[in-house]
Amino acid sequence: MKEILQATTMSTDPDISLSSYDEDQGSKLIRKAKEAPFVPIGMAGFAAIVAYGLYKLKSRGNTKMSVHLIHMHVAAQGFVVGAMTVGMGYSMYREYWAKPKP
Repeated sequence: MKEILQATTMSTDPDISLSSYDEDQGSKLIRKAKEAPFVPIGMAGFAAIVAYGLYKLKSRGNTKMSVHLIHMHVAAQGFVVGAMTVGMGYSMYREYWAKPKP
């Protein structure tokens, strides 16, 4: 009974730690970027397209505001979907074709 009680209680041993709780936001972002490198590329591309759209907002000519915003939305969304697709292809390549044979 003592072993069951000991197994169900939380450990207070300072040597036991979970790595996900020890890392700060910067190191977590770097670790995730190494696991899936196309996610930060998609985020950066999205931010770049949004910045470009805001920059070109005044010089859009005769184009209505709503049409300009729709074009920027489609471009940003297309870049993110494209980065996700390339990332999945890269991940599949790494997993199935570039994996060393046992």
